[in-house]
Amino acid sequence: MTRRYAIVGLGHRSRMYVDALLGDWSDTGEITALCDRNRTRMDYYNERIAATGRDSVPTFSPDDFPALLERADAVVVTTMDSTHAHYVCAALDAGRDVIVEKPLTVDAESCAKIAAAAERGRGRLVVTFNYRYAPRNSAVRELLAAGRIGAVTSVHFDWSLDTIHGADYFRRWHRQAENSGGLLVHKSTHHFDLVNWWLDSHPALVFAQTDLRFYGGEGAGVEQYGPRPARGQGAPGLGTDPFILDISADPHLKRLYLDAEHEDGYIRDQDVFTDGVTIPDNMSVLVRYGNRALLSYSLTTHAPSEGYRVVFTGTRGRIELDVCERAWTPPHAAVDPTAHGKTQNEGTYERLTLHEHWKESEEIPIVQGAGGHGGGDRLLLDDVFRGPGDDPLARQAGYRDGIRSVLTGVAASESARTGAPVLLGDEGTRLVDA
Repeated sequence: MTRRYAIVGLGHRSRMYVDALLGDWSDTGEITALCDRNRTRMDYYNERIAATGRDSVPTFSPDDFPALLERADAVVVTTMDSTHAHYVCAALDAGRDVIVEKPLTVDAESCAKIAAAAERGRGRLVVTFNYRYAPRNSAVRELLAAGRIGAVTSVHFDWSLDTIHGADYFRRWHRQAENSGGLLVHKSTHHFDLVNWWLDSHPALVFAQTDLRFYGGEGAGVEQYGPRPARGQGAPGLGTDPFILDISADPHLKRLYLDAEHEDGYIRDQDVFTDGVTIPDNMSVLVRYGNRALLSYSLTTHAPSEGYRVVFTGTRGRIELDVCERAWTPPHAAVDPTAHGKTQNEGTYERLTLHEHWKESEEIPIVQGAGGHGGGDRLLLDDVFRGPGDDPLARQAGYRDGIRSVLTGVAASESARTGAPVLLGDEGTRLVDA
């Protein structure tokens, strides 16, 4: 018997799950309900379902979510981050399993609500951290678990988002902290989760500094690029200005957003240099872990190339992972900003190096698979829809993993606001005195 899945939140992120259940994972379950605040988006996904020869499925508004639950065994939550907790808790309390996109939620209060719902034990919760499944990141986990560099004493982690991917967060609802928790929650949840998983430990103390330097109405970009329109459509620079997104050029984004904005007023192509941005674009974080390892982490959002470098120093040696996901982009390239690392791939690379004490360094081969994130997306979807099986890397993430990564970002934002370090308790699942 296949499972019945409801998809809640029908923006771009839901497409991976919808297409999976219509394609290679159709034997595991079927889509039986769609839910969104926007009728146009629900109609669009029903068209995708009907195009495969299936019947259209019932659609529900957020107010009708309890009725939707009657038609589902499991719920996939891909709504705005700040609304995750509402749907997750309601579905768990109704005895439904939940698959929720990262981040699990955006603040300490909603983390506590989700933990309480999960611990009542009526449904099972999976958080989809697809970076765990990328072959290069899995290879790091294998080296660390094998003790090749002994006990890890420090981690340096630098992540650069370019002026395609990084800029796009400042066009969307993510640009407001109340919606996304800021990039230290929305984006860095991936990175903090990786460190927690790599180290098999939890954050204990966090200190951070952040700033908004490039984007927004007073950022350096305004001086460089002159007076700005409020949005991309109808702007004089459409097609020539590298920071103006032509949302009509991508059929998928056009149907989901441009054709749907008359219903809810959501503008997907806001200009990145207008007022209203309440999240930082440069972030530096220090974390002390329960196993005494120290992390120095940085995230920037306006780099000319995209990728990351992570270095582990241990009591027996060092591991270095260098990744360039997009080497550069022409100034007027028409690209889908959601297609991470898929434009101008010339010059991209990934290198994993092991250097044990008193030995020459060794380059570790990374075996790629088919599909996104080096085949990692397929492995994630297998875990989600078929179950993880006996995975020695323990890649499937539960609610405690989701909470630890969110609270690292929440603590970092609080530290940047107050100038003081923030303590975490209960193995990284609670802000002390919160």
